[in-house]
Amino acid sequence: MKLGVTTQARRNLQAKPLQTALSLALLAFGVGMVSMMLLTEKQVNDAFERNIKDIDLVLGAKGSPLQLILANVYHIDAPTGNISLEAAQKVVKHPYIASGIPLAYGDNHEGYRIVGTEMGYVEHYGAKLAEGSWWAETFEVTLGAKVAEATGLALGDAFFSAHGLTDQTDIHTNRTFTVVGIMEPSGTVVDQLILTAIQSIWDVHAHDGEEVDPSSREITAMLLKKRNPLAVLTIPSTLRDTNMQVALPAIEVNRMTQQFGLGTKTLRAIAMLIMALSFASIFISVLDNIRARRHELALMRTMGGTPRTLYTLLLVEGGLLSAGGTLLGLVLSRIAMVVLSSFVEEQFHYSLSSMIPLPGELALAAAAVAVGLVASAIPAGRTLRLDISKTLSEA
Repeated sequence: MKLGVTTQARRNLQAKPLQTALSLALLAFGVGMVSMMLLTEKQVNDAFERNIKDIDLVLGAKGSPLQLILANVYHIDAPTGNISLEAAQKVVKHPYIASGIPLAYGDNHEGYRIVGTEMGYVEHYGAKLAEGSWWAETFEVTLGAKVAEATGLALGDAFFSAHGLTDQTDIHTNRTFTVVGIMEPSGTVVDQLILTAIQSIWDVHAHDGEEVDPSSREITAMLLKKRNPLAVLTIPSTLRDTNMQVALPAIEVNRMTQQFGLGTKTLRAIAMLIMALSFASIFISVLDNIRARRHELALMRTMGGTPRTLYTLLLVEGGLLSAGGTLLGLVLSRIAMVVLSSFVEEQFHYSLSSMIPLPGELALAAAAVAVGLVASAIPAGRTLRLDISKTLSEA
């Protein structure tokens, strides 16, 4: 009986393709928008949290604190400038600071940043080697997993760096970098970086035979870990008369997400409105179906069909619409995520490709199907009060 009811319900929906398609499209679009926002928020938040873990302060040139974080923690913006290594080391020696990791960069290879740093940087992110070794000498580099995959560079390959973070016109042909190692995928920012010694960054910009004065050596930023919570209040005051500043990653990221929060809430409200319209469409579809087929339903009653059977038939129609629209919406959200991920990866080298269903999506799907069933159950209840003799007499 269940199979017969389902088959009949499916045929009834196919008999009115335009109305069925409208109901499916509305619900799929609404569910898809909410699903895509849930997936995006989860992956973006996870990426932010992974990369700022245990980085309490970022020391860099004065400018926008948010730009300082985006440039030196996530590597998706231009740096605010350079700072003196000697001055930065004095900050690291402050009693409230536990440690510091220097970063120096300004060149790229095929759009991937070449970052001069120390082994503490890879240790901080728990990066491991897939093959080869870590850089040891000047102009030796270890590639992030994404860099190796995208550029095709292998152990022993040599390449030139280009000045800037994305431009490929001003190439330093006087210095050659050599690949000595490739890292395993870590899911962190190091996947998209080319790591080398800081001396490599200084030397590639020096003229042949020129030695960089130790007192004039500069870096881009210093990632700091505090020993005492008072560092957050004390360090900024010590930098007041310098060209340096410190930014707090957690605060800046929260501020950024709050700024985008209004837009996200607006999109979610629009998606909910579209879903509400789709449920109204299901309600109207079932109600219209009852009115158009009231004589057929009355005949079914005279041929032995029970009110429960007719009620179930209409309920299954609404259930198929809501379940089909929900499933289609989840599929559309995955397609949209593939498109969005390719754009984000091309522009920022980050991936949003995880398609694992989230608990929020499962709750969304269950709620959508449940509301769809309610939207169809209300008009379907009219079949329980169908006056057979009156309906047939009107034929």
